[in-house]
Amino acid sequence: MQTLPDSALPQVVDAARWQAAREALLVKEKELTRARDALAAERRRMPMVAVEGDHRFVGPDGEVGLLDLFDGRRQLVLYRHFFEPGVGNWPHSGCPGCSFFTDHVPNLAHVNARDTTFALVSPAGQEEIAAVRTRMGWDTPWYTLVDPEGFGTEFDVLEYFGLNVFLRDDADRIYRTYFVTARGSEAFTPTWSILDLTPLGRQEEWEDTPAGRPRTPPYHWWRLHDEY
Repeated sequence: MQTLPDSALPQVVDAARWQAAREALLVKEKELTRARDALAAERRRMPMVAVEGDHRFVGPDGEVGLLDLFDGRRQLVLYRHFFEPGVGNWPHSGCPGCSFFTDHVPNLAHVNARDTTFALVSPAGQEEIAAVRTRMGWDTPWYTLVDPEGFGTEFDVLEYFGLNVFLRDDADRIYRTYFVTARGSEAFTPTWSILDLTPLGRQEEWEDTPAGRPRTPPYHWWRLHDEY
């Protein structure tokens, strides 16, 4: 535990002043909640674009198409995980950031219950994927990209991670409805939400944090969860 000077700690006040500060902050938190709901409503009204490419993948049972990844459900969310030669500690692990993200994938039974499938895609072969899943304790569906360049170019994940959302209609035509990358994916990583509740925050240099509190460069402190 790092020693902090008293000047770096929050101000000590009585219970009444603390409650007043809490109630003032709660007003802004509720405004943010309503704004987030409004943004989600706008996202649901975005147009969509037909997927024209014949994208192929390899799963545990052999080669499949994009439609197969829906696993019979209406919606599909795909995360492009950078696990491939030249990235991270290949073949023992992939991109640390992608691994950090994948650690936070929830119990997908709840997602599946709303007619939605979530899966990972990477250029790595199924043998390497199986080994990393075992090491990390992940059970998320994970497919091998047959044509990483074609998939990455069409869906904006050739050189950087991203989440793509797809919808299929009753005729099994597939449409791309949404895409997000960078900090837009933070809703999937509740580690940030937990740290944002604390006085020390994320402890990264970019944050607006009172002087004297710990701050380190982003990304550099991240480890695979079995390497801390």
